[in-house]
Amino acid sequence: MVKMNLSLIFLRLLFVLLSTVFMTVYMVSIPEGKTITHALWGIATGLLFGFFLILSDILFRRFNLRAFNVAVLGIFIGYLMGKALLLLFGVILDISSVSLHLSSHLLEMIKIAIFLFGVYLGTLMTLRSSDELYISIPFVRLTSAAQKRKDCIIDSSLLLDPRIIDLAATGLLDHQLILPKFIVKELYAQSEIGTEASKARAKKALEVVKKLESIPNLEMRYNDTDFPEVEDMQGKLICLARLLDSNVLSSDPNRAQTSKVEEISIINLHTLSNALKPLMSSGETFKIEVQRYGKEPRQGIGYLKDGTMVVINQGGDFIGSTVEVRVLSVKHTSSGRIIFCNVANHDDSALPPSEGFDKE
Repeated sequence: MVKMNLSLIFLRLLFVLLSTVFMTVYMVSIPEGKTITHALWGIATGLLFGFFLILSDILFRRFNLRAFNVAVLGIFIGYLMGKALLLLFGVILDISSVSLHLSSHLLEMIKIAIFLFGVYLGTLMTLRSSDELYISIPFVRLTSAAQKRKDCIIDSSLLLDPRIIDLAATGLLDHQLILPKFIVKELYAQSEIGTEASKARAKKALEVVKKLESIPNLEMRYNDTDFPEVEDMQGKLICLARLLDSNVLSSDPNRAQTSKVEEISIINLHTLSNALKPLMSSGETFKIEVQRYGKEPRQGIGYLKDGTMVVINQGGDFIGSTVEVRVLSVKHTSSGRIIFCNVANHDDSALPPSEGFDKE
């Protein structure tokens, strides 16, 4: 870091010196006037220009090479678009008599405006679609070579899970979510044609889409790529994930088998939710309401706020009451976790937690 700062200071001083020397030499070479006056003007102009270079470096500090490449390519595409619009405008003038009623100055201003509009529009479209540019132009992908984080394609099942809104609002998925257009089209079709249940699900999913669009800084992107030869919606999603080299974010538990077969990464929201549940260690105490009887004698069952089931030995005597329990063990299952406890003020000579679990 220190070496980089020293190199930057050296380069800035070098360019200030070069600009001062060039400006001074040029001003001294002017025959009219006094040489000393010209030299002073050259030094002042060179220093001023050198400080302008340093200021531009500070202003464009966050403008990296990738952004520069995108901007240059955008200007080039915009230039071609502007030229195409001018050619089209010229053809319209040739086949009509509009040009006869316009002055030459007004005509030139219109041409300049059309050209600038084309350059601006082409540059803006390139900047906004730089991540998908390699789809239109083969072998061109303007992404950082060191970038390891992949985008996440939203599955249709995820739109039926309101937890995605809370997850997106955390900022963890900013600039990372991609919603395929073919999923949105399918949802609109289901909301108009189908059973009442499918219409309700489609409308609920579309409401989730609108809420995702309204989250600030999320910048969810739509992808227009479709695969007409693939009829299955799941097949389209897999093809898009392979094309974009992205992960699939889903809440369908059956997708886990698909990830192994298709060799793509599928992030399941249920698995993520279970992984973020607070851990319980043996001997830890907490309070919980005993809601129903268990399978074993005097065994009670309660549930944490996140849905985790708690098996309480001697808890059958406290149905409907809130008791303090002590953790015996935690068992992880495919559907989540089960916590085995004893009532804290009872004798710990309780049934082994494995017995209650096997029958649950």
